[in-house]
Amino acid sequence: MTKTTFDLVVVGGGPGGYVAAIRAAQLGMSVALVERAELGGICLNWGCIPTKALLHSATVLRACREAAHYGVAGAGEARPDLAAMVARSRKVAGRLGQGVAHLMKKNGVTVFAASAKLAGGGRLALDNGSMLSAKHIILATGARARELPALPLGERVWAYRQALVPAEIPKSLLVVGAGAIGAEFASFYRAVGAEVTLIDMTAEILPQEDAEISALARKAFEKQGIHVLTQCAVTSSSLTATGVKVTLDRQGKRSELEVDRVIVAAGIVGNVENLGLEQTRVKVERTHIVTDGLCRTAEPGVYAIGDVAGAPWLAHKASHEAVLCVEAIAGKPAHPIDPLRIPACTYSYPQVASIGMSEARAREHAAKTGGDIRVGKFTFAGNGKAIAMGEDQGLVKTVFDAKSGELLGAHIIHPEASELITGYGVAASLEATEEDLMHTVFAHPTLSETLHESVLSAFGRALHA
Repeated sequence: MTKTTFDLVVVGGGPGGYVAAIRAAQLGMSVALVERAELGGICLNWGCIPTKALLHSATVLRACREAAHYGVAGAGEARPDLAAMVARSRKVAGRLGQGVAHLMKKNGVTVFAASAKLAGGGRLALDNGSMLSAKHIILATGARARELPALPLGERVWAYRQALVPAEIPKSLLVVGAGAIGAEFASFYRAVGAEVTLIDMTAEILPQEDAEISALARKAFEKQGIHVLTQCAVTSSSLTATGVKVTLDRQGKRSELEVDRVIVAAGIVGNVENLGLEQTRVKVERTHIVTDGLCRTAEPGVYAIGDVAGAPWLAHKASHEAVLCVEAIAGKPAHPIDPLRIPACTYSYPQVASIGMSEARAREHAAKTGGDIRVGKFTFAGNGKAIAMGEDQGLVKTVFDAKSGELLGAHIIHPEASELITGYGVAASLEATEEDLMHTVFAHPTLSETLHESVLSAFGRALHA
């Protein structure tokens, strides 16, 4: 007979949910995980992982096309095999999904393939007819793509799922939303040959990033042939014989654009429906569950983590919340996450990565507190490893509190930015000052030397600027 009473039940098997289940099992709890679709959630199956597989294929394609620059003959005519790229990305996702299933079995987590609804009194009703009971329930139901009334999804208007498994490369493509998801799809489709237009309602692409970094990203995108339109919105659309015609509004000026396909990447909404929340004290604001620093909702014994609990919508934030939530439940010391110490990465070409405050936000903060900041910059054009790689375009920018030396923010634009930002993440976590970073020995030749030089620059000590 299947066990139905547990110490903890986790609803949702994404990077928050399955990590919570593993950590709870490690701490000796009896654990069940309820997942209505694939283990690993959207991130593993339809988000983080398959997009990175496609983007890596684009990187290899780009390298082959530019091979002559590196002294390699005969590879300049490389062409994309879209079916093979998509098949590889699905294989990568499938392999990792099997890995999560193995981890559940290894850690003794009981998995239910079902949807779950809170039934009161620590109970969960599953749509397969089962009723589970638990002392603690963690909601990790994630989020989904926001739909736009002006762009109904269909065969020619895609969300991320459809954009990950195209049957063919569209000749022309409109990407609506220039945040991380939109920028990544724009980069991939441009690399494989589509004519791409990228639009956003804000004044700049990647609006969550430092303004200087966003401006550099825009220049890099436009250099690749991506047509960028900011302060631009879609007001209506209609299907044509061969594609989609959209009406654009740029600060009151209207125009029309016809493309083969459209990708909608205009944010996400939390999956809060059909969870039984209306029968509880759980509060929902703007489709996200309200929690405290330890992921507790207003309903005793019910917790929420990851995308369903609000920004930042990042897989690593969900996983970290999972651990701290479970450890708090177990009575272990747990500390709320400081959002300023969560790195964010966009895997476009070039990549953009950041942590902490932008320069503008840091200046605003300093003005309110009567302080000041120091800003350091170093370009990859002065880095030996970057030049040797043929990737010498990009910038590292660091922002410090002028008085205390606290690292307030760090921002990188470069093809390897996502691998570099963790250096600053560790520094922020350890509360390292500028002196600590300046006295750190960085290996040579490495791209990470740019991090060191940017710190030195903030204090007028850069060596290779």
